[in-house]
Amino acid sequence: MTLQGKVALVAGATRGAGRGIATELGAAGATVYVSGRTTRDRQSEYQRPETIEETAELVTAAGGTGIAVPTDHLVPEEVKALVTRIRAEQGRLDILVNDIWGGEKLFEWNKPVWDHDLGNGLRMLRLGIDTHLITAHYALPLMIERPGGLLVEVTDGTAEYNATTYRLSPFYDLAKVAVNRMGWSHAKDLAPHGATSVSLTPGWLRSEMMLEAFGVREDNWRDATAKVPHFVISETPRFVGRAVAALAADPQRARWNGQSLSSGGLAQVYGFTDLDGSRPDAWRYIVEVEHAGKPADATGYR
Repeated sequence: MTLQGKVALVAGATRGAGRGIATELGAAGATVYVSGRTTRDRQSEYQRPETIEETAELVTAAGGTGIAVPTDHLVPEEVKALVTRIRAEQGRLDILVNDIWGGEKLFEWNKPVWDHDLGNGLRMLRLGIDTHLITAHYALPLMIERPGGLLVEVTDGTAEYNATTYRLSPFYDLAKVAVNRMGWSHAKDLAPHGATSVSLTPGWLRSEMMLEAFGVREDNWRDATAKVPHFVISETPRFVGRAVAALAADPQRARWNGQSLSSGGLAQVYGFTDLDGSRPDAWRYIVEVEHAGKPADATGYR
């Protein structure tokens, strides 16, 4: 698999899935612009230590070229400037990954709309929906100048799962379902230009924040299953990164246009694995094991 000569923008690449995707695109040889709000000089309201500069360095170390561009994707002028820079420096954009989020500290589980903090809920929608649309507005015109472009809208949950499962908060539910729909909607507009649009979800992601919340590190993550048994199906951010890299390298990727995809599902098609050599199929496991009330056991699911 090679993406040599390809130019990608991973919007929202500071940490988590965005960082994993950027790194794997770099491993395939791409030039990857990584954007986000937290830099070595400035933190977002997350107050987290990860920075976009670190992500760019991981891209370069993996074999690509990482370029960090501080960007608040709720500010149209900043997004326009980002795309203008990519055009000036590269003259093309082959891959756009919309992974912008920022709502982990805003949602309140198991609260109806009248009990949920309204300001936090509306901010979550802006961070999870408006950012994606603003970025698509400015970046897609550059991407469609050449046929073969790929747009990946990153969300949480497949369209099938989200259609029948309440995501524990009306604001969070709407944010994630909307991104699934964006992948489908953009597909209608991009198809005449020879471009492909999909929505993509990782499984239970072992992000920096998740590992910290469970009091473990990547090298001992299984210790967390003593308290949270179903964590056994979790995956690294690099797994969904390999899903994006596989899509981008597939000359027949247009077959996926408009579809809702998962890292685990694509691993079965393309044959890639997570860093430990396994293929965790989280969304099938969640339905067939966790929701079915069965004991935690990932046998046959990774």
